[in-house]
Amino acid sequence: MTETLRTGGCQCGAVRFRIHGELGRASICHCRMCQKAFGGFFGPLVTAPKDGVEWTRGEPKYFQSSVNIDRGFCEDCGTPLTYRYPGGLELAIGAFDDRGDLAPKIQVNYASHIPWVTTIFDQPVRDSGEDAVKQEQIISFQHPDHDTENWPAKGLHL
Repeated sequence: MTETLRTGGCQCGAVRFRIHGELGRASICHCRMCQKAFGGFFGPLVTAPKDGVEWTRGEPKYFQSSVNIDRGFCEDCGTPLTYRYPGGLELAIGAFDDRGDLAPKIQVNYASHIPWVTTIFDQPVRDSGEDAVKQEQIISFQHPDHDTENWPAKGLHL
């Protein structure tokens, strides 16, 4: 069986990882700590294989959010990366270069969900032509969604 290569990292590229082995369950967590850690409505996470995460550039800095949990993030750009607990590690789904097949299979801590989160995708979709800043006007300093020897881009200091 051929191992699927999974890579990912933070927004600025200072922290990059590679996965060895199969990922576990993808989930979204509605607890207040995940909401705050991700700065969002919930925390999208997937279980990493035991001893299967290789940090290929940099490593996360950790914040202990509770007695048994610490959360890893990029010290430079703040991207949430990990949820570490006794005996395991979960990775932020959004940090993966290819996220297409990492759809959450379960919601946890649902009692803490924001009431309107269940209807946000029922709202009208604004045509991208109405956006205040056109995508072609944005000069991005974000790391590309793949590993490259030429990163960081010339002129950027990481």
